[in-house]
Amino acid sequence: MAIHVLAVHRDTVGTEQASGDSLAAAYSVGVLCWLLSAGVYIAAKWVSSEMPPWALCFWRVLIAWAILMPIVRRHFGDMVALVRARPLELLAIGGMGLAICQGMIFVGLEHADATTAGIIIALIPIITMILARLVLAEPMGGWQVIGSILAFLGIVVIIVKGSPAALMRLDFNPGELWIVAGAFCFSVYTVLLRRAKFDVNRLALLVLLLGAAVLTALPFYLFELLSDERSTLNSSGLIALAYVAIPGGAVMYYLFNRSIEALGAARAGVLLYIQTIFIAVLAYLILGEQLQPYHLEGAALIVAGLLLIILLKPKAKAEAATAQGQG
Repeated sequence: MAIHVLAVHRDTVGTEQASGDSLAAAYSVGVLCWLLSAGVYIAAKWVSSEMPPWALCFWRVLIAWAILMPIVRRHFGDMVALVRARPLELLAIGGMGLAICQGMIFVGLEHADATTAGIIIALIPIITMILARLVLAEPMGGWQVIGSILAFLGIVVIIVKGSPAALMRLDFNPGELWIVAGAFCFSVYTVLLRRAKFDVNRLALLVLLLGAAVLTALPFYLFELLSDERSTLNSSGLIALAYVAIPGGAVMYYLFNRSIEALGAARAGVLLYIQTIFIAVLAYLILGEQLQPYHLEGAALIVAGLLLIILLKPKAKAEAATAQGQG
């Protein structure tokens, strides 16, 4: 659940500065980042029957915010200026991407397995591309349209579990629909963040957005305290919270920021797709989940769509993406 879209904000250090051993180290940092991110899904699923989703969301962003805040203290002046100039934008964008999105995914994991969630989340770049075309007028070629359709069909296969009859009956797992909604919210967040072009250090911006997420998640958390019986944290809940907030939260965000600096936005962002593999492996080892035929069928369609989008992107789009990554 890394906010990889911060890569579009400010990429002052490019891949040309990373070579040889330093390049290998940079990729190792990126891979570790996504491994830690994958663990968030496992932890959330592990305690889904014991810990309310919005409590997990609220404490995750609050603790991550508190840990990262001292690291960006030299940027406090710029951060305060940005908050004063554009408070509602920060609140809306941070709340959408780091609170509403996460909360929806955690709600979904109460009913859906982590493996399915990992595959659905791989759709985020595709949804983002479509929204960027509609909102930002970014170019989108014919192969990208075909790839998007294939990926969408892959998600349909997973949601109906490979059964056309389930589609006809509209017999869907509500948890999977929540996760799809979460992926959509994260894509909206990505596009809004691109359009906003906040002029502040990337890690400092992350801290501001986490602060906005804390404010957004708080009402949902308070509502849970008033209405949900699962209000007492046991040992499992505390372990899961500690993981999603520290290794899977503050540390993961920091590592991804470092990977962008070393690799550049494009290469660091592509590593997102290995998160799905990590989630499937960890779900098998820790949760005992099994890959089903419909998982493989849906994943094959999604991968085919991604390959069309990545390998056959329009020249104009590729140049625009490069310019964004270096701006």
